[in-house]
Amino acid sequence: MLASIFIYGYNINIQNTNVVLCKIYLYVAFLFASVTPTILILASIDRLLISSQNVDTHLYSSKRLAYFSISISTAFWMIYHVHLLIKANIVEIYPSVFVCYYGLSATYVNYIFYSVMVMDVSFSILMIILSILSFKNVRQIRILPRQQRGQVRTMKKKDFQLLRCLFVQGIIFTFFCIFIAADFTYQAAERDRIQTSRNEAISTFIYNLFTTLYNIPFCANFYVFVSFSKAFRQDVKQLVRKMFGKDTIAPREEEPNNRENINYKAPGANSVAISN
Repeated sequence: MLASIFIYGYNINIQNTNVVLCKIYLYVAFLFASVTPTILILASIDRLLISSQNVDTHLYSSKRLAYFSISISTAFWMIYHVHLLIKANIVEIYPSVFVCYYGLSATYVNYIFYSVMVMDVSFSILMIILSILSFKNVRQIRILPRQQRGQVRTMKKKDFQLLRCLFVQGIIFTFFCIFIAADFTYQAAERDRIQTSRNEAISTFIYNLFTTLYNIPFCANFYVFVSFSKAFRQDVKQLVRKMFGKDTIAPREEEPNNRENINYKAPGANSVAISN
């Protein structure tokens, strides 16, 4: 995101002046573009596990498993994108005009374009499916008879708020990644055709526009949580008050209610012990 600000906002293209910077720029860009939606998918899987009616399924929702999954996913994408450190180079597209690009091989460039399209579409479909399944689990919990609610683990309001935030993030990512995926597919299809200067100017403008739109999901997380999570807003207010020396006690979380939370009742809680 920061690199896009300098490139498309201030027309600073230092990656076009050095081969090492070019390789690092493309590698880091593709790495973060893969790791960020992967973490969203893992978070959606965690919400799916915690909203399940099966008590044993909740055991898989843990910090240790989350750290392990994120580490494995990050390592996988770091290895997967190593080819960019090898193939990326500065190429001359016009006389005395050099740009940082994937290389001169048409096969490799097509592979990059189509792989980006497949990854974006796959990420979007997975996030939407996981969010829908999580909301389905929540709905099933709410319609359970009172006699069976004691077998379901409690879900706090923060869990529901995080579930809504993840669903909104999935929608935002899906909406904006469609543009860049379509543009990459179009570039791969039109690569071998002769382009006029007018068509090239239009293609460049569309690519820059869609690239800017593609970066929106990566900077929209804060606004999503502020808009859809009351607990997050309270934490932000508390942090701001601490920064300005006005530390206050954070408000207690509201008690679970029947609409958004399922209370766990221990067996025999209402029984009366009789002793001599």
